[in-house]
Amino acid sequence: MATPAFEEIAETFEFLDDWEERYRHVIELGKVMAPLEDAFRVPATKVDGCASQVWILPDIAGEGPEARFTFRGESDAMIVRGLIAILHALYSGLSVAEVLQVDAGGELARLGLNDHLSSQRSNGLRAMIERIRRLAAETAAG
Repeated sequence: MATPAFEEIAETFEFLDDWEERYRHVIELGKVMAPLEDAFRVPATKVDGCASQVWILPDIAGEGPEARFTFRGESDAMIVRGLIAILHALYSGLSVAEVLQVDAGGELARLGLNDHLSSQRSNGLRAMIERIRRLAAETAAG
């Protein structure tokens, strides 16, 4: 289950010949993402387990399993900002119940990220996914 925005990223990755081009594309995705205001860069929104500074601010409309999920995010590392943009494309607009059904590992594997991220970046990406899933689960439970 992937959103149209994520499918667009996956299609772009198919056309990029080498990982260096894909890496640049990830960074570009991060550059076009709206920055998170300093007021939201606080311990409550900080994602633990990331080598870089990462903040995820949920923006959930509604209540229960059908609530619509989106978020804003920020990092002090350009590649991580790009990873946040990819996660935003993967999850935003889904219901919180759908967020919990997304096979993030499988979807991200389509981009070949697993083979090209350092173990620290991979751990950070997992921490961001876990945070998103936890936010969705808390909303779905009411």
